[in-house]
Amino acid sequence: MRYAILAAAGVAVMIGLGIYVQGAGMIASGYMEEAKAQANTTLRLAVSGLDGHLKRYEALPALIADQQNVEAFVLDPSNTILQAATNAYLKDTNALLKSSDIYLMTMDGQTIAASNHDSDVSFVGENFSYRPYFQEAAKGRQSRFYALGTTSLKRGYYFSSPIEIAGVIRGVIVFKVDIDLVEDSWGKGTAQGTEDRIFVADPEGIIFMTSRPEWLYATTLPLSPGRIARTQTSRRYADAKLRELPVRRGEFAGHEVMTIADNGGDREYLVVSQPMPDAGWTVSVLMDTGSVHAQAKTTVAALLLSLCLAVLGLAVILQRRARLAERMHLQAEAQNALEHRVAERTADLARVNAQIEEEVAERRATEQRLRQTQADLIQAGKLAGLGQMSAALSHELNQPLAAAKTYAETAGVLMDLDRTEEARDNVRRISALIDRMASISKHLRNFARKPNEKLGAVSLQEVMDDTLEIVAARLKAADADLVVDIPANLPKVRAGSIRLQQVLVNVIGNAADAVEGLPDRRIAVSASRTHDTITVQVRDGGPGVPASIRERIFDPFFTTKGIGKGLGLGLSISYNIVKDFGGSLSVTDDPDGGAVFTIELDIADENLMEAAE
Repeated sequence: MRYAILAAAGVAVMIGLGIYVQGAGMIASGYMEEAKAQANTTLRLAVSGLDGHLKRYEALPALIADQQNVEAFVLDPSNTILQAATNAYLKDTNALLKSSDIYLMTMDGQTIAASNHDSDVSFVGENFSYRPYFQEAAKGRQSRFYALGTTSLKRGYYFSSPIEIAGVIRGVIVFKVDIDLVEDSWGKGTAQGTEDRIFVADPEGIIFMTSRPEWLYATTLPLSPGRIARTQTSRRYADAKLRELPVRRGEFAGHEVMTIADNGGDREYLVVSQPMPDAGWTVSVLMDTGSVHAQAKTTVAALLLSLCLAVLGLAVILQRRARLAERMHLQAEAQNALEHRVAERTADLARVNAQIEEEVAERRATEQRLRQTQADLIQAGKLAGLGQMSAALSHELNQPLAAAKTYAETAGVLMDLDRTEEARDNVRRISALIDRMASISKHLRNFARKPNEKLGAVSLQEVMDDTLEIVAARLKAADADLVVDIPANLPKVRAGSIRLQQVLVNVIGNAADAVEGLPDRRIAVSASRTHDTITVQVRDGGPGVPASIRERIFDPFFTTKGIGKGLGLGLSISYNIVKDFGGSLSVTDDPDGGAVFTIELDIADENLMEAAE
């Protein structure tokens, strides 16, 4: 029995040595897998939080770039009134969106407006043409870039977008987003006792976000001259001093580990990383392997002790099973807790999506109501114009009616005298007068009815001929002289014929109002081609448009005419009609006096067969 016990003890010793030599690595590998899973969870949360924070602002630069006040200021950067308005708009928008800074640059990289224009670190007057985010946006692309501000010395993530006006890039709008809140949340997690170390590195391996402030602007890769040169070219970190982090890379239990000199001693970390391709970053989580080593040693010791004590009886085995059951129970509870959190997050996302769908439906309904209101205003403006022309047009119709009556009476007399040929001539004259009145009636009917037309290829000469039929009475009442110079070989424009006719009637009618009662009552209409655009200009010899009202002349219900002489809708409606065509309507003063209204329209595609009504 004694020898059997010794033999059993020898076998137990041999098994224990095998467990110590072979099993330690397997046990450590298992704990490393658990640590890696935990680190991956932390990594996913960190990446999701950072990506979500940045995506809040991703689409905003393009939206701001389309604002009319921003476009107007980029086109006229020396206008101090527009500059003040743009500065105030950017400041209010920045406060509303809780971004770091918003600023506007011209194509030479000069900052002309900024949300911090009134602060000690104002960007106005600064030139950022060396920044990659400016260079990319200047080429017409959306850009993202992380850097340390050279003026504010504050870290931030930059979103930039080109400001494109009429197909030409006129400037660049930039959003700077503060990422300190995301970094602070990592620091709080570390302060609460976790062993995680989180950092974000750029393509050169330089750490610019970290839960450990002492690692900031250090690199985990060798600081080669090429990396230094690329970083200094973009001035990504301004004058911050770059250094290499004392790192030794290795392997433990089949996993990549990194040893870093930390607070006077070396600490080993398990490394898990995930790239963020859109930002060009790599997010890494370091988990201290000290606990893994301790757990592995503890487990090996427990196995050896269990083996040594196995002979003591079933109680130890049962205790071991109880411990395993408890451990499985804890794991199940952790799994249930995780599933519960996932379900809560999913429910939150579903509620958010439902709210977004409701907002989209509400905005679409609002847009439909706005379009209907605009159509009603257009019709009201046309009917008001018809009312103003009714007196003169009744005179135009009375003349041919009176002449037709005279010719008819004369024809009867001539027929009684057997002067048949002369009677036929009177009948032909009556027919011509009827055709003239029918033409006037047709143009008025087309002008008055609501347009339900699609954009198509429209002949500018034909639209002008119809326009002249309508405005003839108004020109005659104002004793104005209209000169039309439209080349016959001009290509067709992309528009709707009825709505374009309304724009020309409105602009020419305003010109007639401007010259009425003046010595020079000439009105000139000309058209010319520039690349893919047809430009129509209407010049008059009136008093012109003062600069004080030029910016408001296209606003609804704004008019300089007396009470009862206009609703102030004509130019506003005309402006929106031309904008719907994809063109523009503007006004300037002629150097020789008078106003010049300019209509720019795109040349119609040769394959566009659907013409306007």
